[in-house]
Amino acid sequence: MGTGSTAQGTVASPVLSVRNLSTSFRARDKWKTVVRNVSFDIGSQETVAIVGESGSGKSVTSLSIMRLLSEQASRIEGEVKLNGRDLLSLSAEEMRKVRGNDIAMIFQEPMTSLNPIFPVGFQIAEALRVHQDISKANAKAEVIRLLEKVRIPNADKRFDEYPHQFSGGMRQRVMIAMALASKPKLLIADEPTTALDVTIQSEILDLIKTLQEEEGMSVLFITHDMGVVAEVADRTIVMFRGDAVEIGQTADIFRNGQHPYTRGLLAAVPVLGSMKGSDLPRRFPMVDLETGEKKDPPRIADTVIRDGAPILEVRDLTTRFPIRGGAFGRTRGVVHAVESVSFDLYPGETLSIVGESGCGKSTTGRSLTRLITPQRGEVTLNGFEVMELSGSKLRKMRQSIQMIFQDPYASLNPRMSIGSAVMEPFIQHRFGTKSEARDKAAALLDKVGLSADMMQRYPHEFSGGQRQRIAIARALMLDPKVIVADEAVSALDVSIQAQVCNLLLELQQSLNLSYLFISHDMAVVERVSHRVAVMYLGEIVEIGPRASVFNNPQHPYTKKLISAVPVPDPGRRKIKHEVDAGELKSPIRPTDYVPPKRDYVEVKPGHKVMVGEEF
Repeated sequence: MGTGSTAQGTVASPVLSVRNLSTSFRARDKWKTVVRNVSFDIGSQETVAIVGESGSGKSVTSLSIMRLLSEQASRIEGEVKLNGRDLLSLSAEEMRKVRGNDIAMIFQEPMTSLNPIFPVGFQIAEALRVHQDISKANAKAEVIRLLEKVRIPNADKRFDEYPHQFSGGMRQRVMIAMALASKPKLLIADEPTTALDVTIQSEILDLIKTLQEEEGMSVLFITHDMGVVAEVADRTIVMFRGDAVEIGQTADIFRNGQHPYTRGLLAAVPVLGSMKGSDLPRRFPMVDLETGEKKDPPRIADTVIRDGAPILEVRDLTTRFPIRGGAFGRTRGVVHAVESVSFDLYPGETLSIVGESGCGKSTTGRSLTRLITPQRGEVTLNGFEVMELSGSKLRKMRQSIQMIFQDPYASLNPRMSIGSAVMEPFIQHRFGTKSEARDKAAALLDKVGLSADMMQRYPHEFSGGQRQRIAIARALMLDPKVIVADEAVSALDVSIQAQVCNLLLELQQSLNLSYLFISHDMAVVERVSHRVAVMYLGEIVEIGPRASVFNNPQHPYTKKLISAVPVPDPGRRKIKHEVDAGELKSPIRPTDYVPPKRDYVEVKPGHKVMVGEEF
């Protein structure tokens, strides 16, 4: 593949031309090929998407083009030409000048790409000053403009803040601003919208399209989101186990995919609206990626006991962060991250929290587990008064509630084998012997789609999706009652996402687990949830049964979220989402700010909507 007609990957005067690209890694004195003879072209202002399951070689392809793989541990063969210039023949110094100037890359995990000891503004300005003759003052002004363009609120004030002070979605927007700083000829976007909610995702995709038109920029888009592929890609490359199994026009691939894996991948895509007529969560269809055959699993029995006591009760949970500045570090403002949030979670129930990046979803989850200390509120978990606990009692409480974090790489110790990482909570909480921990870890790794013989490997040896599965296995080691899943499937391609969601639903049914499911993927939320809470600027603006919220959204923000969901249909590519971007409001308030009392109206039993709130 990769030669012949335009649909197969060849274009006239390509910006990027890749021929017979093969990449191998050294493993125990042998070379293992993970990308084999991949060929394609990208034309001026064209977007080409690479899709495939986690570990298929799509990210390795992009890293090979950028020459970001270790020269000692990897071998790149073939031809990679940028505007006729062979990148594989350049010296290391010449390639450094190309990166960030002619080619820019947005990485999948922003926290590993940003230096934690420097402010984000400084890091973007540095990227500008390395490639351009620009003064410090002009660089700062340009950085603020870029941050505003990717909708970082209060960009001038956040210039001097550090990566850990930003939410996962905001860090991804910082990375996008950095990549776009030098107006590159080619942008390689490796899962650039993974951490973003649908409204910001829609705006970022529109931003990239606008820059393509203004700057003549080409894009290589790597993603597992077939809805995004349908919206942005002119042509699509489908990769499976290191091979490009199908290349063609995106519309042709969606309508008439030829390879069984392509058909299987499309069959696994969750589609918003597919749950109409069902009040309960439903397992995802399972697809045989070898044959493309689809099998609908049985529906899930209702395990929620409404007339029993909730496993988790939250009342008026409030978490705020001071903003300090000046010579004496005085408090200049307060971030109202979570403001008077209340809800119940029942045994065997999934309550999903959705909302814009930075709205307080993750902070809510961290506050419940006391990884962050709230200012006030009442939290009762399985008989524990969470807010009053400390020391050994707090540690005991955390056996009942476990968290799957948004960024799997940041939550895994890079110096600890994944077997040790999964076993650690079992051993630390003294649940059994090391041998018992090893057996349970091996069984759980097998359940999440990995194998026991991987236990000696380290986090850097796994793809992003595989690392997320490791994190899920670790969360299950203590047999918790509640799991806070913070974007637990955001890094997974659709086929693995379906497997992991089905696993979570099966575990819920067999163990009566409760999930607080934090996600920006509305199609997945619709599939797995019993109830849904919509958050905006730290507050719940709408909460109710999943069917009621999705089929009859009442709050303007809920309607905005649902309308922004990308649809996996290339025929709708020219249709604009009716999303009024506006200005992203800020949760930062003056120190003397007193939040107004909120009122809710019940539109249907259990379906409540905030009233009297400016949107």
